[in-house]
Amino acid sequence: MQITFFYLKQLKMASELKNLSKFEGSNIPNAADMKFGIVWAEWNLDITQKLMQGAYDTLVKHGAKPEHIITKTVPGAFELTLGAQYMAELGNVDAIICIGCLIQGDTKHFDFIADAVAKGITNLNIRYNKPFIFGVLTVNTQEQAEDRAGGMHGNKGDEAAATAIKMLGLKKSFEENKSKIGF
Repeated sequence: MQITFFYLKQLKMASELKNLSKFEGSNIPNAADMKFGIVWAEWNLDITQKLMQGAYDTLVKHGAKPEHIITKTVPGAFELTLGAQYMAELGNVDAIICIGCLIQGDTKHFDFIADAVAKGITNLNIRYNKPFIFGVLTVNTQEQAEDRAGGMHGNKGDEAAATAIKMLGLKKSFEENKSKIGF
């Protein structure tokens, strides 16, 4: 029993100490030829603005041209799905990063919104056959949000941008190797 508790404690500590902005052992392709959209929620603006800036800066750091990054706001996390759909239909982007922050309250509202946003973004991936990245914090407290928006756990926006680039790189590798893998 003590051994199991020890390992569980170690796993918990490892996840608590993880900095989301470090991508060790992770090959991130050059994003120079990629076009991105960032749709971000105005609700919890002090957090979402930091997440959006982290995503933007990470895209540029990995070669994306500023003129190939479109940013648009929506009122809240629930509206991310439709905002991202508008961007997919009306914008010329290869991937869309959805940024939001949901902080647990006293009611079930949090659960319904988090579930709806996650399912909505998942459905957009399938419908449009392009990456729609879930960069939405779902946290218990304001402090946890701050820790993940440039605090001790890095910036979840950085992670979302790196994920977008990597997913486009994966798609490109399938397209380039189409004949080799039997498609």
